[in-house]
Amino acid sequence: MSTPDYPVKSVGRALEILEAVADAGEGGMTLTELAHAVDMAKSSTGAAARTLAHFGLVRIEQPGPRYHLGFALLRFGDLVSQHTSLSKIALPLLHELTEQTGLTARLATNDDGYPVFIERVDGRGAVRFHATLGQRESPHATGAGKVILAQLASDDVERVLADAGLPRHTASTITNPEEFRLELDRVRLVGFGVDNEEESEGIVCVGAPIFDHQHHCVGAVSLTGLKADMSDGDVGRLGNLVREYAERITQILNGGRS
Repeated sequence: MSTPDYPVKSVGRALEILEAVADAGEGGMTLTELAHAVDMAKSSTGAAARTLAHFGLVRIEQPGPRYHLGFALLRFGDLVSQHTSLSKIALPLLHELTEQTGLTARLATNDDGYPVFIERVDGRGAVRFHATLGQRESPHATGAGKVILAQLASDDVERVLADAGLPRHTASTITNPEEFRLELDRVRLVGFGVDNEEESEGIVCVGAPIFDHQHHCVGAVSLTGLKADMSDGDVGRLGNLVREYAERITQILNGGRS
């Protein structure tokens, strides 16, 4: 494996420990075996392994100690599986949305209150919107972010906003906390969220939430287009259309149950 240009040594060591424990299989490893496998002092290896254990990535079995993979990794595996299933279900419908509207359709997952876009189908014409996949986007200035936040408990909304803040991206960005809480009330009422030039000048985005079988919001589907090409009536019509498609994805995801 090649070394990255700017490696963070502690992160690399942690990953080496996880890889060594995974290779050991069900029997796990002793501290001596683990230290030898990663070529570290036993004290440093033990400290790193205890840190990984704190986050559930490594499990320490006594007496011994012996080191095994932690159960938190199962959750990450479930998330990857969930994202893969969601993409397979949603992608044909994203193509439908783009074909029907001529706009760019995107799929986001809910990453602890933040939207992370994982699929995109570009609209017709020469305009292509910068929409990086796989990274957290603004929770307060995107249509997808608003609908994800609108499904959270109030304490979780406050936690995300305390972490992310309400930074101004354009003159239209909502930066007042009370005004933004009212915006979330509106999103809950109509069932879709609107980014009206709040993240980028001249760009409008509408999004609607997707739910799992426990009615947890697992993500959102959205449409993005140029403000100059839309009227106020278009925004409402597109919001209702996105909501319909989000409900279809929810039904398919849940085996036909809404």
